[in-house]
Amino acid sequence: MNILLTGGAGYIGSHVVLSLLDGGNKVTIIDNLISGNKEILPENINFYNCNINNKEKIKEIIHSSNFDVLMHFAGFIKVEESVSNPKKYFENNTINSITLFETCLENNLKNIIFSSTAAVYGSPKNNKPISENELLQPLNPYGESKMKSENYLLKNKDKLNSIILRYFNVAGADSKLRAGLISDEATHLIKIISEVAVGKREKILVYGNDYQTADGTAIRDYIHVSDLADIHVEAAKYLLKDHQSNIFNCGYGKGYSVLDVINEANIITNGKIKFEFSKRRPGDSENLVSNVSKISKHINWKPKYDNLKEIIESSINWEKKLNEKNL
Repeated sequence: MNILLTGGAGYIGSHVVLSLLDGGNKVTIIDNLISGNKEILPENINFYNCNINNKEKIKEIIHSSNFDVLMHFAGFIKVEESVSNPKKYFENNTINSITLFETCLENNLKNIIFSSTAAVYGSPKNNKPISENELLQPLNPYGESKMKSENYLLKNKDKLNSIILRYFNVAGADSKLRAGLISDEATHLIKIISEVAVGKREKILVYGNDYQTADGTAIRDYIHVSDLADIHVEAAKYLLKDHQSNIFNCGYGKGYSVLDVINEANIITNGKIKFEFSKRRPGDSENLVSNVSKISKHINWKPKYDNLKEIIESSINWEKKLNEKNL
């Protein structure tokens, strides 16, 4: 396959690049490097530094090669920031994404895989694993901005073939440590735990211990980033074979509370992970666990890293590597 990929220098995008290249596919990356890091990309990769709303440049890139699929990752992802600065999220995650989709349509690139999020679901009241037909009730502008982009693709499915992938909580790093999460202002739980483990932080703040859960902390479904990357490769094959738009949850269907994750990390690190409770953050959901029966039925994918210990260990090992490189 010949894949055009936006946000390819970011956390998830860079792992998808590795998965595609490991499978013998051709990859071209678009990234403005506002939050991406070119140093984690393979050498000699076909790379363009530009914004996704630059219609003329995107048109030029599309016509530079016979691309099979656009994979769109570029976007802002911080829930708390989206609450304080919603305009930034709607302009970038929604308006710029729609501009990109329109440019693809105008230039005959009609297969799209879109990076969405479980934040579109909000916080369903029944606390059961969430299926793709759950009512969408995002609690924050981040989730809403992604939902609006989804809506554009759904309304135009007669013109564009699209796979919408709703990520649950993505964590971990490439097993060979070729890529991982680089962030000066990390908000991902397992990333922050890893920073505590290697001495970059003194402790972790647990936001809320008064949720209606067994231990009072929020529950999430963690998926290893390399498994998520493989889903994108298989989703592209599905899209090219069936030319049928669809929506899939991306998770393991298992829920872990914040304290579950900290306790597992303390077993791994012999008790290095100090934490204290803080008040809930605005926009956070109580319980987000995926129902993965649909993706299991349609996509030729089986998880390789469905193990919380393995996810945390890979993240800590990546953090150690960053420490050695002073990144």
